[in-house]
Amino acid sequence: MPTSQMSRQTPSQSWEVWSNWSGGSTDTLANGCRADADAAKRLAKRLFYLEGFKRCDVARHLGKNNEFSQMVAAEYLRFFDFTGLPLDRGLRTFLKAFPLMGETQERERVLVHFSRRFCFCNPEEITSEDGVHTLTCALMLLNTDLHGHNIGKKMSCQQFISNLDSLNDGNDFPKDLLKILYNSIKNEKLEWAIEEEELRKSLSELVEEQGDCGGKRVGRVADGSNPFIAIPLLLNAATYKHGVLTRKSHADMDGKRTPRGRRGWKKFYAVLKGTILYLQKDEYKPDKDLSEVDLKNAVRVHHALATRATDYSKRPNVMKLKTSDWRVFLFQASSEEEMMSWILRINLVAALFSAPAFPAAIGSMKKFCRPLLPSSSTRLNQEEQLKSHESKLKQVTVEVQEHSRAPPDLTLKTKETEEYRLKEHYLTFEKSRYEAYITLLQAKLRAGTDDLEKMEAELLRGEGPEGYLRKTQSSPSISQSHRANGRVEGRNGPDRRS
Repeated sequence: MPTSQMSRQTPSQSWEVWSNWSGGSTDTLANGCRADADAAKRLAKRLFYLEGFKRCDVARHLGKNNEFSQMVAAEYLRFFDFTGLPLDRGLRTFLKAFPLMGETQERERVLVHFSRRFCFCNPEEITSEDGVHTLTCALMLLNTDLHGHNIGKKMSCQQFISNLDSLNDGNDFPKDLLKILYNSIKNEKLEWAIEEEELRKSLSELVEEQGDCGGKRVGRVADGSNPFIAIPLLLNAATYKHGVLTRKSHADMDGKRTPRGRRGWKKFYAVLKGTILYLQKDEYKPDKDLSEVDLKNAVRVHHALATRATDYSKRPNVMKLKTSDWRVFLFQASSEEEMMSWILRINLVAALFSAPAFPAAIGSMKKFCRPLLPSSSTRLNQEEQLKSHESKLKQVTVEVQEHSRAPPDLTLKTKETEEYRLKEHYLTFEKSRYEAYITLLQAKLRAGTDDLEKMEAELLRGEGPEGYLRKTQSSPSISQSHRANGRVEGRNGPDRRS
């Protein structure tokens, strides 16, 4: 177990900082090439004892999807002895060794290696390697919910237990175990290790790497609770639109109906900045720092879909925004033109920057669970992002067809019918979302401009791709909400005009 290198460490906010491939070892050249066991052992030892490496270098050598990186990770984990430790203590020990940095898929692979090593050290553990990995990811998410800048009510112990129903290879985890894990995270948040000097240097390198953006240097940091879905807090984030909106909360996380006392309409000055829609009580001032209230009211728009609220007739010019965690908000704009402008810009930001879904921990679970959708920005350029969305749409379309082939008896109220309806609603929404994303990205690439006002005018006049306005007006009804388990732009980003 690492000891000396863990002293004098501080909580990390560095996992969203992208690593630079800046020297440090000739063994690095083997990463991605022919697997060599001796080289893997040498590199793992140097990474563990930080011989020629910084802590922020470790994760990138462990999380690549090739044989050599897997060998390095296996050798690195041999330096940890988790024997007799509860899962939360083992995870704390592991996370204090180095900051979990890199792409979402890379970080997930690192946790797979941790789960494998933990099971090896504890062969009498009551769950499998897949089960340990599921619990590990659940603890990371719980940590964000309890200690991060989360929006809404914090997760209860009962909700934590319910979210893990049937995810232990088709069975339930022991409730006593889940209660212990919940209370451990509630009483002591997970922390990541990195020295402040390393964090500042990493952020500085990131800023230099990203270059100038409209005369302003840009960077990216994250909330200190979870490297998978932490809220992106941006340095000099682009502002895509701002104006007055009146908000009504319709559904909380996982589509649960918002309590009556919290459904009232409230007027805000809305600012779409980066991938976050800030709702401020005072008029927008670009140089003003965000307050705690601003953060509390903020809505993340990654993987979200904005549509005209066709099933709400009490007020005019109302759009519906459904977020990645299935919250539903209604927003009233000052005019139909403003409403359509908000719809277009929110969906375009989501289409450009939403990263691929987090892979499921277990592929054989009986209970339907929506995939985890990270809030980190995609690393793909616009053409690659379009191809990614098109691929996902094809996949979802096939799933829709397969799902409809053998429906259960929907006249009966059973768990089976509930699961069927839930998955049907999810697939229908995902199909609508990717269709909107693809339409907008195709329009932007065809227009060959980052001028949002010009692109918006063409689409709203009907000069853009046929059917966009129709698609923004049709989506799963508000009444269909079900309870479920639930960068700033680079050179290719859109204009900042509002």
